[in-house]
Amino acid sequence: MPVKSVSIRIEQEMLDKISYIADYEGRSVNSHILVLIRENVKNFEKENGIIDYNIKPESNVKPTRKN
Repeated sequence: MPVKSVSIRIEQEMLDKISYIADYEGRSVNSHILVLIRENVKNFEKENGIIDYNIKPESNVKPTRKN
């Protein structure tokens, strides 16, 4: 699977905290963020069903939020 690069804007305090946690768990910040993203996707799919990998850009719109 190809690897893509993404930039994010993050407050210094949050970056410092993420860095602390990543270091505590023996990970780089990048690796720790990937762990968090994977957990988020797993939890989302558990509640809402598997996300189809073949998402087309024209249909990649924000779905109606569940209440």
